[in-house]
Amino acid sequence: MKYLQQFLIIMLVTCIGEIIRYVLPLPIPASIYGLVLMFILLYAGVLKLDQVKSAAQFLIAIMPVMFIPAAVGLLDSFSALQPILIPALITVIVCNVVVMVVTGKTAEFIISKDKKKGENA
Repeated sequence: MKYLQQFLIIMLVTCIGEIIRYVLPLPIPASIYGLVLMFILLYAGVLKLDQVKSAAQFLIAIMPVMFIPAAVGLLDSFSALQPILIPALITVIVCNVVVMVVTGKTAEFIISKDKKKGENA
Protein backbone atom coordinates (compact mmCIF):
# COMPACT_ATOMS: atom_id res chain seq x y z
CA MET A 1 0.00 0.00 0.00
CA LYS A 2 2.92 2.32 0.76
CA TYR A 3 4.30 2.01 -2.77
CA LEU A 4 0.90 2.63 -4.34
CA GLN A 5 0.45 5.79 -2.29
CA GLN A 6 3.92 7.03 -3.25
CA PHE A 7 3.31 6.33 -6.94
CA LEU A 8 -0.01 8.16 -6.75
CA ILE A 9 1.70 11.22 -5.23
CA ILE A 10 4.31 11.21 -8.00
CA MET A 11 1.63 10.77 -10.66
CA LEU A 12 -0.46 13.59 -9.17
CA VAL A 13 2.50 15.96 -9.32
CA THR A 14 3.16 14.80 -12.89
CA CYS A 15 -0.48 15.46 -13.85
CA ILE A 16 -0.33 18.93 -12.30
CA GLY A 17 2.80 19.52 -14.40
CA GLU A 18 0.78 18.56 -17.50
CA ILE A 19 -1.97 21.00 -16.52
CA ILE A 20 0.56 23.79 -15.97
CA ARG A 21 2.02 23.04 -19.43
CA TYR A 22 -1.36 23.66 -21.03
CA VAL A 23 -2.05 26.78 -18.98
CA LEU A 24 1.31 28.52 -19.49
CA PRO A 25 2.22 29.33 -23.09
CA LEU A 26 5.93 28.61 -22.59
CA PRO A 27 7.89 26.05 -24.63
CA ILE A 28 8.80 24.01 -21.54
CA PRO A 29 8.01 20.29 -21.31
CA ALA A 30 5.43 19.21 -18.75
CA SER A 31 7.97 16.91 -17.11
CA ILE A 32 10.11 19.93 -16.22
CA TYR A 33 7.11 21.63 -14.61
CA GLY A 34 6.47 18.43 -12.65
CA LEU A 35 10.09 18.19 -11.50
CA VAL A 36 10.15 21.83 -10.40
CA LEU A 37 6.83 21.40 -8.63
CA MET A 38 8.09 18.27 -6.84
CA PHE A 39 11.25 20.15 -5.81
CA ILE A 40 9.21 23.06 -4.46
CA LEU A 41 6.88 20.75 -2.55
CA LEU A 42 9.80 18.86 -1.01
CA TYR A 43 11.80 22.01 -0.25
CA ALA A 44 8.81 23.76 1.34
CA GLY A 45 8.05 20.72 3.47
CA VAL A 46 4.59 20.21 1.99
CA LEU A 47 5.78 16.74 0.97
CA LYS A 48 8.20 14.78 3.10
CA LEU A 49 10.92 12.78 1.38
CA ASP A 50 9.65 9.58 3.02
CA GLN A 51 6.32 10.08 1.22
CA VAL A 52 7.93 9.48 -2.22
CA LYS A 53 11.40 8.03 -1.58
CA SER A 54 10.77 4.29 -2.12
CA ALA A 55 8.79 4.77 -5.33
CA ALA A 56 11.34 7.28 -6.64
CA GLN A 57 14.20 4.86 -5.94
CA PHE A 58 12.33 2.14 -7.83
CA LEU A 59 11.74 4.43 -10.81
CA ILE A 60 15.42 5.40 -10.86
CA ALA A 61 16.43 1.73 -10.70
CA ILE A 62 14.34 0.82 -13.76
CA MET A 63 15.20 3.98 -15.71
CA PRO A 64 17.51 2.20 -18.21
CA VAL A 65 14.59 -0.01 -19.27
CA MET A 66 12.66 3.11 -20.26
CA PHE A 67 15.24 3.91 -22.95
CA ILE A 68 14.71 0.64 -24.85
CA PRO A 69 11.70 1.88 -26.90
CA ALA A 70 13.62 5.00 -27.93
CA ALA A 71 16.62 2.93 -28.98
CA VAL A 72 14.40 0.60 -31.02
CA GLY A 73 12.82 3.63 -32.67
CA LEU A 74 16.27 4.92 -33.64
CA LEU A 75 17.21 1.55 -35.10
CA ASP A 76 13.94 1.45 -37.00
CA SER A 77 14.62 4.84 -38.62
CA PHE A 78 18.36 4.28 -39.17
CA SER A 79 18.07 4.88 -42.93
CA ALA A 80 16.71 8.38 -42.29
CA LEU A 81 19.46 9.11 -39.75
CA GLN A 82 22.33 7.77 -41.85
CA PRO A 83 23.10 11.07 -43.67
CA ILE A 84 23.53 12.93 -40.37
CA LEU A 85 25.07 10.09 -38.38
CA ILE A 86 28.56 11.60 -37.92
CA PRO A 87 27.37 15.09 -36.84
CA ALA A 88 24.80 13.50 -34.53
CA LEU A 89 27.39 11.24 -32.91
CA ILE A 90 29.79 14.16 -32.43
CA THR A 91 27.00 16.22 -30.86
CA VAL A 92 25.97 13.39 -28.54
CA ILE A 93 29.56 12.75 -27.42
CA VAL A 94 30.32 16.43 -26.82
CA CYS A 95 27.05 16.98 -24.93
CA ASN A 96 27.66 13.90 -22.77
CA VAL A 97 31.16 15.08 -21.88
CA VAL A 98 29.86 18.56 -21.00
CA VAL A 99 27.07 17.10 -18.84
CA MET A 100 29.51 14.79 -17.03
CA VAL A 101 31.97 17.63 -16.35
CA VAL A 102 29.27 20.02 -15.11
CA THR A 103 27.69 17.30 -12.96
CA GLY A 104 31.06 16.33 -11.50
CA LYS A 105 32.02 19.92 -10.72
CA THR A 106 28.61 20.55 -9.15
CA ALA A 107 28.93 17.42 -7.00
CA GLU A 108 32.45 18.43 -5.93
CA PHE A 109 31.17 21.91 -5.00
CA ILE A 110 28.31 20.53 -2.94
CA ILE A 111 30.53 17.98 -1.20
CA SER A 112 33.14 20.61 -0.33
CA LYS A 113 30.40 22.94 0.89
CA ASP A 114 29.00 20.17 3.13
CA LYS A 115 32.49 19.39 4.50
CA LYS A 116 33.08 23.06 5.35
CA LYS A 117 29.67 23.20 6.97
CA GLY A 118 30.48 20.09 9.03
CA GLU A 119 33.84 21.50 10.15
CA ASN A 120 32.22 24.74 11.33
CA ALA A 121 29.53 22.93 13.34
